[in-house]
Amino acid sequence: MKKAKQLQIYKSKELNNSNFDNFTLNDYQVYINLIAKIGGVDNQGSYLPPETLKREHVLTAKEFSENFNTDLTYSYRAIKEAVNKLMKTDIKIKEAGGYVRINVCSKAEYKEKQGYITIKFTDDIMPYLAQVTEKFTLYNLKEVSQFKSIYSLRLYELLQDFKDTGYMILSIIKLRECFGIVDKLKLYADLKRKTFAHAVEEINATYKMNLKFEEIKEGRKVTSLRFTFNKTKIDKRYNNQTGKYTNEYTKPAVVTKSKKSATSDGVLDGQLSFEDSKQDNQHISSTLGKWL
Repeated sequence: MKKAKQLQIYKSKELNNSNFDNFTLNDYQVYINLIAKIGGVDNQGSYLPPETLKREHVLTAKEFSENFNTDLTYSYRAIKEAVNKLMKTDIKIKEAGGYVRINVCSKAEYKEKQGYITIKFTDDIMPYLAQVTEKFTLYNLKEVSQFKSIYSLRLYELLQDFKDTGYMILSIIKLRECFGIVDKLKLYADLKRKTFAHAVEEINATYKMNLKFEEIKEGRKVTSLRFTFNKTKIDKRYNNQTGKYTNEYTKPAVVTKSKKSATSDGVLDGQLSFEDSKQDNQHISSTLGKWL
């Protein structure tokens, strides 16, 4: 029996490091589930060019329930609430010399009886979702399906930009921006306990990453964090059919769950190894500035 294709998240590093302000975990899960519908590869294994990517996508409550292991009734409410959030939200993305604010979607529709939403992404956000060959973040949707905190999900996403190095240094200011809590949890002790310390625990409970953090201080004040973790193994493999080299990623293994756990074989299967095609002679142009 043929295995189902893994849904993958493709987005620019600029977008991955942007401020999602008041997104809840459910809002963000709906958002990335929709992003996972955008990308793909052709019959030769090459990424689809930006001009062929579709802007409008449908997400059903049933799909959401299956992808994030949630109750179906709960999923109906989650996608309905996300429609309003996505339509009203703009995202702040840092660029050279300043920042840009862009709307996520130009259309958001909820069909209550049918149990699905339709989202149309804006022209402005599409360049950040194109499958560019450099400076982009890639991971499987199933990798984050078990997280119960948006901070765990966001921290895991940020770590993907450094998966081949095994460490990431992030200023407290930048962490607040990426977590969407610039003006919240102003006491460092509260910030630590409720966001990144808890996120590290949850990620380590899910993957054998050996994720740790070290506080970097200026005087007595913590100004940055250094995260260390087991890095991803990357092997180059030649595809005889396409005549191209691909990168094969082997990420840290899933923590073994009890037999009664719903996150056993189904989550492990295919989520920790995937390929992203590298096209030597094709460079997809983008409108992105340098990542800060």
